[in-house]
Amino acid sequence: MITIEAKRPDGQLAEYQISKTTVLGAESGSVIPLPSAVGKGALRLIVDEEGLTSVIDLASQTGVFVNGERIVRYGPLRADDAIMIGGQQLRVKSVAQARPVEPPRASMHAVPTSPAVPAPLPVPAASAPVKKPAPAPEPEHNTQLSEQTRNQQRALSRNAAVLHAELIQTLDLRRQDVTRMGDTELRVVASKLIAELMQKVTLPEQTDPAELAKFVLDEAVGLGVLESMLADDSVTEIMVNGAEDIFVERNGQTRRSDIAFSSEKAMMGVIERIVSPIGRRVDESSPLCDARLKDGSRVNIVIRPIALKGPSISIRKFAKRRLGVADLVKFDSVDDAMVDFLKTCVEQKKNIVISGGTGSGKTTLLNIISNLIPPYERIVTIEDAAELKLYHDNLVTLEARPANVEGRGSVTIRELVKNALRMRPDRIVVGECRGGEALDMLQAMNTGHDGSLTTAHANSPRDMLSRLEVMVMMGGMDLPIMAIREQVASAVQIIVQQTRFACGTRKVTSITEITGMERGVIQMQEIYRFQRLGFYENGKIRGQFVPCGNVPTFYEELRSYGVDLDLKVFGVNDDGERSGVKQVLNG
Repeated sequence: MITIEAKRPDGQLAEYQISKTTVLGAESGSVIPLPSAVGKGALRLIVDEEGLTSVIDLASQTGVFVNGERIVRYGPLRADDAIMIGGQQLRVKSVAQARPVEPPRASMHAVPTSPAVPAPLPVPAASAPVKKPAPAPEPEHNTQLSEQTRNQQRALSRNAAVLHAELIQTLDLRRQDVTRMGDTELRVVASKLIAELMQKVTLPEQTDPAELAKFVLDEAVGLGVLESMLADDSVTEIMVNGAEDIFVERNGQTRRSDIAFSSEKAMMGVIERIVSPIGRRVDESSPLCDARLKDGSRVNIVIRPIALKGPSISIRKFAKRRLGVADLVKFDSVDDAMVDFLKTCVEQKKNIVISGGTGSGKTTLLNIISNLIPPYERIVTIEDAAELKLYHDNLVTLEARPANVEGRGSVTIRELVKNALRMRPDRIVVGECRGGEALDMLQAMNTGHDGSLTTAHANSPRDMLSRLEVMVMMGGMDLPIMAIREQVASAVQIIVQQTRFACGTRKVTSITEITGMERGVIQMQEIYRFQRLGFYENGKIRGQFVPCGNVPTFYEELRSYGVDLDLKVFGVNDDGERSGVKQVLNG
C-alpha cells in the first residue's frame, strides 16, 4: 500500500491510499483526479504483491516528472518522492512494503541523494556523479533533502575538479597553444589527455570512466552541463538562475532540472567560452551581455554584482531546421488564408511590424516572413545580437557592438539603421525596435524602402501604435505628437500580433491594417483574428481563425487595376458585402 498526498490547485491537501495497480488521469473515475491538461489515462501507478511501487508515463500530454526529472518508468518509489504531472504535485508520504527497497534508479544526469556529505578523495583521485547512490534514510523535510543534494553536488564537484586541474596543468606543461586550436582539435587533444590521466588515478568502484571523461571534457572545453540540454530537441529554453538552479522549458511548460554546474567558477568558464568567440565581454564593469551560440541560439548573461544570487544565463533555442510558412500552418499558428495574405503583403512591399510579448515567437515569425522576400532584392538586416537566418544571395547582416573596456567603440542599432540607408537596400529588416531607432526605421519606410520589417513588444495592435510613439520620443527629437502619428500612419501598413498563451501555444491572434489618420487618431481595420472557443481536453487553447469582413485597401487598388482577386477569403461576397462574419464571431 502507498499513501500519496495530492496538492489541489486551490492549495488544499488531500491524502489517498492505493493498495493495487491503478491508472490515473483526468477522467472522473480516477482515484486521484488530475488536471484536464494531462488527458485520460495519463500514468499508471503499479503496486505489486510485495509492496514495491513504481510509476509509468502512459504518453501523457504534459509528461511525468519525478523529483524534477522527466521519466518514462521510475521505481521503486520511496517516501518523499515528488511526482509532477500537468502542474499537479503528488508526494509519496509512506510506502508499506514487505522487503527492503533498493534505491531509486537515477538517470545519468540526475543529482544523487545521500544522507551525509562524503569526504573528498585524496589527490590525485577524482570522481564524477555516480549512477547508483547508496540508499538514504527518509529526510524529515524537503529543505533538508535539498541541502543534502547540494552538499553531495559540492563534494562531487571538488573531486571532479581535481582531474580538471590536472588536465589544465598537463596542457600547460606540454606548451600547447590551445588558443590556436579549433573546437574539434581541442576536444581530441583533451580527450586523449583525460584518458591518460584517468589511468594514473584510482577511481571509486562505482565510477563510470566514460561518464567521468565526458563530465570533465564538457567542463574543460565545452559548455558543461548545458551540453546535454542543448542537444535535447524537446528543450526550447534554458534558464540558469545560479550554478545549482537550472530550469528548462518543454512544450511551453517550465520545470526545474536536476543537473547543476560543478561550481560558480565552472559556470563563469562556460560564460567566457560563450562570449569570447563573438567579441563580447562580461565582467564587473560590464555585467550585462547579449550573445549567441554557434547554432544561432540567443543568450543573455548577467553576473555579479548585478545578479545577487550569482551568474544568470538565459538561452532561447531556435529550431535546427529551416522553418517555413507550411510549419506555421502545421503548428496551427495561422491558417492558409492568413498565409496567402501575408505572402501578398510581402510581394506588394507593405511595411510590416510584428508585435507581441516576450517569448511569443516574434523573431521566428519575422524569420519566416523575411524568407518570402523575392530572391533578387537586396536586404540589409540589423540586430542587437544576430539571430535571423535569411537565405538570400544579396544579403548584408549588421550587428550592433557594445563599448570596449575603455568605454569606446560602441555602435548602436540607430547608427546601423542610418548607415543602412546608404547601402542601397531594397528592404531593411530590424530584429527589434526598442528605442530611438524606431524614428529612423519609420523614416526609412517613408523614404522609398517599402517592404521593410521589424518587431516590437506590445500586447495588441493599438498598443503597438502607442509604443511606436513612445519609442520615437525616446530618440530625443522634440517632435509634436501629431507629426509622430502622421509618420506612423504613413509608414506602417500591417501589424501582425503574435500571442503566447498560458498553455504554451503560440498563435497569430490578429492581422490589422493601418488605413490612415482621422481627427488626430490613427485608423485601423482588422483583417483576421483568432477567435477563442475554450480549451481542449489536454489544456491547449481551442479556437479558430476567422476573417473580419474587411478588405485591405491595397486589395481594392489591385482589383481596380484589373487583377482578379477572390475577396471571399476576407468574409466578403461578390457584391462587396460581408457574408456571415457576424455569425461566426458572435457564435
